[in-house]
Amino acid sequence: MPSSLRGQALRIFQAAVRAAAPEEAVLRHARLSRNTLIAGRKHYPLNAFRSIYVVGAGKASAKMAQAVERLLGNRISGGLINVKYGHAAKLRRIEVNECGHPLPDENGQTGARRIASILGEAESDDLIICLISGGASALLPLPASAVTLADKQATTKLLLESGANIHEMNSVRKHISEVKGGQLARLAHPASVLTLILSDVVGDDLDVIGSGPTVPDRSTFADASNVVEKYGLRDRIPPAVSDRLASGAQETPKPGDPIFAKVQNVIVGSNRLAAEAAVREAHARGFHSLVLSTFVEGEARQIARVHAAIAKELRASGRPVKLPACVISGGETTVTLRGHGLGGRNQEFALAAAIDIAGLKDVAILSGGTDGVDGPTDAAGAVADGTTVKRADALGLKPAEFLANNDSYHFFQRLGDLIRTGPTETNVADIQIILAR
Repeated sequence: MPSSLRGQALRIFQAAVRAAAPEEAVLRHARLSRNTLIAGRKHYPLNAFRSIYVVGAGKASAKMAQAVERLLGNRISGGLINVKYGHAAKLRRIEVNECGHPLPDENGQTGARRIASILGEAESDDLIICLISGGASALLPLPASAVTLADKQATTKLLLESGANIHEMNSVRKHISEVKGGQLARLAHPASVLTLILSDVVGDDLDVIGSGPTVPDRSTFADASNVVEKYGLRDRIPPAVSDRLASGAQETPKPGDPIFAKVQNVIVGSNRLAAEAAVREAHARGFHSLVLSTFVEGEARQIARVHAAIAKELRASGRPVKLPACVISGGETTVTLRGHGLGGRNQEFALAAAIDIAGLKDVAILSGGTDGVDGPTDAAGAVADGTTVKRADALGLKPAEFLANNDSYHFFQRLGDLIRTGPTETNVADIQIILAR
């Protein structure tokens, strides 16, 4: 990565990732003062609680739990969290259960059942601290009656393959579950519940992140059925799932339900906070900076062309911010597979951008996943500049052919422009960076 501008983009991206670090995120939003836990809008006098239990699920939940243990130590009575295989961390008071993601497995179901049992025994003078991060929907599988884990696995796989967005997927998952869509709060009632959330969802919709286990659910059985119909899955989903959705059995708890009277949901980390940290780092490095949007969604190569156009505008006119400039965006794009190569949405973004900014001087564009993983690769994303295509030509690489084959990984691997952070144990979606001087 010889260009200093590309190196600057990488340092700014790393600042965004650090801002999403689970432990630091929790400790920024929860603190202990004179034996009182202060989090969000509420104070929790610890002497008022008989027991404190910590439960949760998500790829970052083990690191979040370490922060809670730092705060509360021996005051924690026990608990259990479900994490993705390979994402465990050493804990003293809280049990860690590793399980499957993105497809739920038996370990996840066993852990979810034990979490439900802990909450089912909670009393009004207990405090439940629930930790939710990206991946929680798959990592907290407790199918509703008559629906089996195999049914849920098959349904999840069909939804993933259909192109359903996260809102649509979770409306279905909530209605074939015993714990999603506010039902974990129903199990915990009448205990006090504090949920700390690391958001991986564009827009930070509380009832979508991790399928909102402690959040009032705005979706209905009818909404879930409409998703199945929209993607032509009615005859492909397991009969038990189809029957469950058609029956409209006990609805998930809705806004205004009294079970939420003692529940507080606090977002401790998000794409927006990561983008703001990137702007601060860019300012410190001498760039005039702004956040363009943290609601970026759509086909990666199309969104990349828009970012390339912004880079051209920066160089031509100093708009929308004067040079030297840094423009940050965030969200989560998608890729429609047309070829058989290797890559991910961030690498594809960078490759499409590289083609559009070919020959443009003093510009770099980076796209990276804050979890350190982009698609089925060991890279978080890639970075490109106006020399990328020229350097590729010198190696006999044809960028358009790699893009057509969805083979962005091997393209940037040859150039040495992959971003490799390793798993970051957090996930607040993706960050895109445009630098111009």
